[in-house]
Amino acid sequence: MHATSSLPRVNLTNSRHALPPDVESFYHLPHGEHVGKACQGTACFAACHLNPELWTQANAQSPRVYCLGECFAAPARGQTNPRPPVKVFAPHGIVLGRIAAGGARTLAAYEKLGGYAALRKALAGTPEQVLAAVEASQLRGRGGAGFPAGRKWRSVATQQPGQRYVVANADEGDAGAYIDRYLMEDDPHALIEGMILAGYAVGASKGYIYCRLEYPLANQVLRDAIAEARVAGWLGSRIGGKDFAFELEVYTGHGSYVCGEETSLLRSIEGKRPEVMARPPYPTERGLFDRPTLVNNVETLVNVPWIVTHGGDTYAKLGFSKSRGTKALSLNSLFNRPGLYEVEFGVTVRHIIENIGGGLRDGAKLKGVLIGGPIIGMIPPHLIDTPLGFEELAAIGAGVGHGGVVAFDEHTSIPALVEHVFSFGAYESCGKCTPCRSGSGRVEEIFANACAGDATKTDLQECRDLVVALKLASLCGHGTGLARFAESILRYYPTEIEPCFK
Repeated sequence: MHATSSLPRVNLTNSRHALPPDVESFYHLPHGEHVGKACQGTACFAACHLNPELWTQANAQSPRVYCLGECFAAPARGQTNPRPPVKVFAPHGIVLGRIAAGGARTLAAYEKLGGYAALRKALAGTPEQVLAAVEASQLRGRGGAGFPAGRKWRSVATQQPGQRYVVANADEGDAGAYIDRYLMEDDPHALIEGMILAGYAVGASKGYIYCRLEYPLANQVLRDAIAEARVAGWLGSRIGGKDFAFELEVYTGHGSYVCGEETSLLRSIEGKRPEVMARPPYPTERGLFDRPTLVNNVETLVNVPWIVTHGGDTYAKLGFSKSRGTKALSLNSLFNRPGLYEVEFGVTVRHIIENIGGGLRDGAKLKGVLIGGPIIGMIPPHLIDTPLGFEELAAIGAGVGHGGVVAFDEHTSIPALVEHVFSFGAYESCGKCTPCRSGSGRVEEIFANACAGDATKTDLQECRDLVVALKLASLCGHGTGLARFAESILRYYPTEIEPCFK
């Protein structure tokens, strides 16, 4: 499908000294222990009945391995499966169009499909015009929080003069999500062009792509593409003949879900122990190396070249309500048609499940669906007519999240799912705040006892209290997301939960 790059192979380790012991001890996979291992993520949990032997193997591994970007073929081991189907079900293939057409891994392929035209257009104008286009587009972050991108960009651009950074959060680790993986592997220059445009708009001269260790091909493809862009003059000094310089570097993670949280991610790049930091100050004011920093996820940045080319107003005509544009979704292996799909905001969850995903395999009955990872609210079957939108899903305790769609069928025990999610939450907690550090492990313990028939109504009340503490006192979305998940389960599945507590 792709031409093989002729650029030299490089070592995927970062060009830094070995991690000091107190930093290395934070990470689960600092030496690449994930290679060839089975995945223990939630999409694989949902599909464990399809290959019980592999799931047993996954649970016996140490260290644990979560989310290899193979959710379309779960339960999975390594990255050995064929690439998933990719289709566009929106008026424009803004994010997945090139991949659906066969991919554009090389500079030549990307430019043949119009690549870097947006950057040429931007450099012929002013940074303010790029900022204004992003603001007019009403683009919101696609990494989970849904924060207005234009507002974040403007905040960085208006800081005091001096060094600023752009960081792509490519630490995609939400169960069911493999969107960023394929954007980086099959359309890397779209991310690079989006980052250069961001640097131009906010006045940054250096960018970092924080890529997961679990995505080795993405790491290599990005490095090759950056080298191509540098040779072509899209990176370096006086880009496009203007007084604008921008450099880009790939930083490979060491295995940690919480490094997807922006303050943790930035500390990881700095070589510090990547515990979550309290905010304010926000990274837009004091981020990487204590300088103003723009952090967006991969999909958010890939939208930017289209917005600059076609105009923010044109982009804002897509979607509905306060959710504008399109959204890439990745469907797990329980669907008849798992794969990567781009849809316009406003389609219903039912449409995604039944029309795009083709319903569940083997005629299975839907028990619930998560969109955006395990630390977000579960959508029960009676609410699947809810539109795909930030506010609309939040109103039912769910969310757009990262866009990984994980369906569960009647093979899933809801109490066992709660134990699984909180086991993941406790394992991946950075330990900085007490509710997440202690509370998540205690909820895991309570539900492990419940599954074994050894839990009381007092335990259930303790669980409810812990969920409130997680929601109100956690430092970041890891703890609050676990609370949202638990709240939705307690709210929508009482007939499965309450009988487990005597």
